[in-house]
Amino acid sequence: MGETPRSLPRLTVNLFSGGKHAGGQVPIQDVLLVPAAAATIDDGLAAVCAVYLAAADRARERYGMRLLTADEGGLAPPFEDAETMLAEAVAAIEAAGCKPGRDVALAVDVASSHFFQDGVYELGRERLDAGGMIERLGRWVERFPIVSVEDGLAEDDWAHWPALRARLDPRALTLGDDLLCTNPARIERAVKAGAADALLLKVNQIGTLTEAAEARVLARAAGWKVTISARSGETEDDWLADLAVGWSGDQIKVGSIQQSERLAKYNRLLEIEAETKFPVSAWPAGKSFPSQGYRYGS
Repeated sequence: MGETPRSLPRLTVNLFSGGKHAGGQVPIQDVLLVPAAAATIDDGLAAVCAVYLAAADRARERYGMRLLTADEGGLAPPFEDAETMLAEAVAAIEAAGCKPGRDVALAVDVASSHFFQDGVYELGRERLDAGGMIERLGRWVERFPIVSVEDGLAEDDWAHWPALRARLDPRALTLGDDLLCTNPARIERAVKAGAADALLLKVNQIGTLTEAAEARVLARAAGWKVTISARSGETEDDWLADLAVGWSGDQIKVGSIQQSERLAKYNRLLEIEAETKFPVSAWPAGKSFPSQGYRYGS
């Protein structure tokens, strides 16, 4: 791929799930943990594990539920809305003895296409146009320590993605999954439009390693960051960890820490870390992990 890997991808790990990954109790799909202060994969997993266990304890106390998990291992309490989901993620970080934004930050997979119809985003009980949805996401990024927003708008709402990117910058990445589909033609269109600054790369989304490699090259040429991602229907094959390192992924997204098909990838990353002694990738320049200025209350 024209470069020698020198770092390991930073973890983004499912904590809470909603949407089609869970029971649809909230419209957004996932809230993920980003171990911001971790200098190693080992330290990152330890931080994530502590927060996950704290979140499970809080779910048991607040909702009287046993540890129920969604498709990719995220917890799925019956949150009343997306803001509660985000606030509970912050509370779990604090309950684990971590500082939100400094030690552990958040990423959000909104998966807006799943609740977009006829020009309207049905975000729970609210009906928002594109401008309203962009403003809502912007306020979330200001209120919570969110450093990445995936699919904040619907996959074919091309006219409004540049405004979303402008609203989120510089606090958070504007990450494209459904928008881009690891498809070189869609990536080229997004680059020209200024619609995103990060690619979620899924090899089996486009179908071949050759096409995925082309997608990665296009994203890199545009100065974008790349998150190497697994899918919901995974096996215990751990090859994706090697791909993420070999292709110098900035982040990796393979699910939570509960299921064996997810843990296989994390275990392989630990092996690679022991073999190479590579550091974990720094977060993108300008997209720092600030720990000040957030207001977690309503």
